[in-house]
This record gives sequence, structure tokens and C-alpha cells, in this order.
Amino acid sequence: MLDHEQRESGSQESTAGSGHCDVLQSAVPAALTLEQIIDLTGELEHLNELVLVHLEKNGGFKGQQSYFTIVTPVLDTLEIVIRRKYLPGMSRDEIKLVIQDWIDAEIAGLR
Repeated sequence: MLDHEQRESGSQESTAGSGHCDVLQSAVPAALTLEQIIDLTGELEHLNELVLVHLEKNGGFKGQQSYFTIVTPVLDTLEIVIRRKYLPGMSRDEIKLVIQDWIDAEIAGLR
């Protein structure tokens, strides 16, 4: 997801003075999937809440096809939001806030 330069700067910042890179404390590393970013930020339960609200608004769970029709656009949009708002050197907590704010706004808009 992040380019090589962003990964390198995050790696250098996180290793300065500590001798190792702690992914949870450093900038978000490059090439993480959306799933990995959600795991690292601890936002899976919050994202699940948004998915459930979307499912409710669309008549509930009606099978695998309806699930993918509803969930895939939510995940795609979240990934776009992260890509647009990510700045080199952002911490895990800063990315977490980006995700939290977006999910909260989406939920509020659906209720």
C-alpha cells in the first residue's frame, strides 16, 4: 500500500534508539493489506459494526452474493480513504484515528 521510500523512512524512524522495528509503534509499513492495517489498528470490531449497519439498511443478510455486494464497496472505500489520508511517518495511532473517524461518519450517515 505504501511505497518503498515511505517504508524506509518508517523503518528508520522506528529503529532509531531502539535497535529494532516494532510494527505497532512505527509508521505503517509498506505493502500491508487492508486486513493487516485493520488488525494492527484494532479496528476490526468497529468495522464489523459498520458492515452490520449496512446489512441492516439493506434488508439483512440474504446470502453470500448480497454480502459481497454490500461489504466489498465498504472495504474498497476504506482502503481509498487510508491511501488518500496516509502521510509518511504517520503512526499506528494516527492511522487508527483516520479509520475510526471514517467508520464513525459512515455509521452516523446510515442511522
